[in-house]
Amino acid sequence: MKIRKTSFLLVFAAVAVIALSLGGCSSSSSSSSSNNWNTIVKQAKKEGKVVSVGMPNTWANWIETWKDLKTKYGLNHTDTDMSSAQELQKFKSAGKSSSAPDIGDIGLNIAPTAVKQKLLTAYKTKYWKDIPKWAKDKKGYYAAGYTGSIVFITDTKNVKASDAPKSWSQLASGKYKVAVGDPSTEAQAQYAVLAAAYAKGGSEKNLTPGLNFFAKLQKENRLSTVDTTIQNLQKGEIQVAVMWDFNALNYADQINSKRYKITVPTDGTIRSGYAEVINKNAAHPYAAKLARSYILSDKGQINLAKGYARPIRTNVKLPKSVKNKLLPSSDYKKIFHVKNNNTWNKATLKLGQEWKNDVLGAK
Repeated sequence: MKIRKTSFLLVFAAVAVIALSLGGCSSSSSSSSSNNWNTIVKQAKKEGKVVSVGMPNTWANWIETWKDLKTKYGLNHTDTDMSSAQELQKFKSAGKSSSAPDIGDIGLNIAPTAVKQKLLTAYKTKYWKDIPKWAKDKKGYYAAGYTGSIVFITDTKNVKASDAPKSWSQLASGKYKVAVGDPSTEAQAQYAVLAAAYAKGGSEKNLTPGLNFFAKLQKENRLSTVDTTIQNLQKGEIQVAVMWDFNALNYADQINSKRYKITVPTDGTIRSGYAEVINKNAAHPYAAKLARSYILSDKGQINLAKGYARPIRTNVKLPKSVKNKLLPSSDYKKIFHVKNNNTWNKATLKLGQEWKNDVLGAK
């Protein structure tokens, strides 16, 4: 289980491993011998291992990527499951030691903090130009490997399919209870507030419209206290939940896809991502660079899509069977992106208390 406190879990059977060539890659400092692709491959094979944090087999189909790296490059893999904040703390506490993790998977909202604290190694791959500006650090310290967008999932055992909300406005006028999670600890819940704020004229600089939106639900006794887990969905304890799209898709497929209706709010959703970052003190630095390159390769991106995570590279052609796991691109009518991750990061630090005061305390 991924302990990211975003309340979502990706569990599925691993599929057959397909080894594909990555080709060459370059970095922000292409003249450096440590970033020469042939050197990276040669040294990574010597290291023979990559140690990750927050990237377990059951999350976003990481298992297939780890198997590919083992098959193609002989890299063994181990992971310790933890949240984004815990990953950065592990980078700090391990220091320069043989137990230092090599690579982690953190939310874009806290990636600037990792850069500010000088915890990361800058490294760009040959796919750098394919990554949108909003999803990467210009110096190469981080880049999202996959994205998620906030959607609504409706349990049609509890709510008529015809009443499933298709917009924030419909969500506000419904008669059902809405589960969001805890914005004080869960990134998914924080982005739910941000998405509502954007749809109502706010931004990462102004979350008041989003807080007011959920305060209204609280006043009407429509804000559910049930956590947005797959177990609670399966038990029928959730009527409508607000969560990441890949979360909702995976949960629905695991339980019974015909039972749930997943909708993208037509009046706006937030799209963000998770970045695979290299520890400055990685015990296996070349293996870490090789892994990051592979994750951004066509095969690595397809692996993520098999785990319901939308690849950051839009120029990757997904097999039809994999593409069908995702919502159609046409469903995303209005997408917002965080313009300033530093501003958003600061906002999340205050959001827990604001939620307690302005939303849960609303009367």
